[in-house]
Amino acid sequence: MSTTDYDVAIIGAGVCGASIARVLSAFELRIVLLEKESDVCFGVSKANSGIIHGGFHHPVTSLKAKLEIRGNLMYERLHYELGFPFKRVGILVVAFSEEEMKTVTHLFSQGEENGVTGLELCSAQRIRDLEPGINPDAAGGLYAPGGGIIEPYRFVFALVENAVVNGCTAATGFEVVKAVRDDSLFRITAHDGRSVTCRYAINAAGLHADMVSSLFGAESFSIVPRKGEEYLLDRGAAAFPNHVLFPVPARNSKGILVIPTVEGTTMVGPTAVEVDGKEDLATSSENLERVFTQAKHMMPSVSRRDIITSFAGIRPALAGGDFFIAVSDKVPDLIQVAGIQSPGLTAAPAIGEYVKDLLKVCGCPFIEKQHFEPTLPKVTAIRDLPPASMDRLIETDRGYGEIVCRCETVSEAQIVEAIRKGHTTLDGIKFYTRSGMGRCQGGFCTSKILRILASETGKPVTEFTKRGNGSHLISEQLSADSFHPEESRQ
Repeated sequence: MSTTDYDVAIIGAGVCGASIARVLSAFELRIVLLEKESDVCFGVSKANSGIIHGGFHHPVTSLKAKLEIRGNLMYERLHYELGFPFKRVGILVVAFSEEEMKTVTHLFSQGEENGVTGLELCSAQRIRDLEPGINPDAAGGLYAPGGGIIEPYRFVFALVENAVVNGCTAATGFEVVKAVRDDSLFRITAHDGRSVTCRYAINAAGLHADMVSSLFGAESFSIVPRKGEEYLLDRGAAAFPNHVLFPVPARNSKGILVIPTVEGTTMVGPTAVEVDGKEDLATSSENLERVFTQAKHMMPSVSRRDIITSFAGIRPALAGGDFFIAVSDKVPDLIQVAGIQSPGLTAAPAIGEYVKDLLKVCGCPFIEKQHFEPTLPKVTAIRDLPPASMDRLIETDRGYGEIVCRCETVSEAQIVEAIRKGHTTLDGIKFYTRSGMGRCQGGFCTSKILRILASETGKPVTEFTKRGNGSHLISEQLSADSFHPEESRQ
């Protein structure tokens, strides 16, 4: 059993773990990021709605609101440094009665108490001017110009990639099964026998943070899995709002949203239903009906005919609803980062800084690196390039002229780039490049991606999976006539 020593081990490579890793990588610390899945962002974060929230849904007395507001303000700089897709399109909360307008007025007041700038209470006419496609029966609403949209997987990939550039180690397929503290050090062991030792440990395990806490002998709490079903509409669907559209919130949910994604599609949802299992990712026709009935009430152009896929995610809720981020009271030098549901994505950059400060309280030494690199090279998305720029790019690399994914206009060179950055599952490549996210949902491009994977890695196609953990795509070797990896770019 091999063991490696680190100063800090972070368990969980979702948006919180990745944000913490990136913040800590600016200092002279040996850091390891441990993820049980085959790639980062394959847990809670992959099924995120991609919204940067506006800071008005929660009272300032909550840790959730404080970190949401701080995190919101950090995205311009992160976008500049790391290049992930991000836009501040603003948020509209849409009311349909005078009673709902009372709630909107409360949200406005709460946002102002939280220090959010630019909030506007809207009349019926003002909200129709901002969003012409909205239901003309809208009575008014709230406008929060600081809200935005982001591609969450590209954000997490960029955070981890930058942390690794700055010396962090990322270990995937590392499912923690044992944690022992001995002589001021933790020994953390994976199911496959690998282990690491560290001085400080951070539990950012998302849905499984309660289980990880118990392995350390720390606080006893229960993560309540809350499922959200969402539906993705085709690029070019009539329903593509100018802003993120929220209804007036319910007790346990912000409601059914209509979301313009940063890449030009529309997302509708999510539901919010507590479920028994943390692996329950099924969608249902009953919830589809409920989601689209409510979404159409807000924006009549929403149509089920435009659906190209459905999916579900599980939110790691805690009783009480707030984030639990604190140094453990039971285990020295263990930091708990649990219950990070919405607006966890918005808060994530601030959570990274907050955890850094908690580590200081624990006595962790922080010496800034003299040569920290905060930026990443720009990722080329050929779909948005003008013809002249495309021609120049193809002259440098012919792979940019070979279109693998027609729906999202993704080239062979982009697939190769994803593979060379370590994304060797079909989902990992999809999240990095958007190949397979369009109308045909991979029907055209999957076989081509497998050929490129075989060519780049030298492995047979039978070894490749959709998302690791036995999700193999091909059960037996195809005939030589079916697959010709040598046709792919070398």
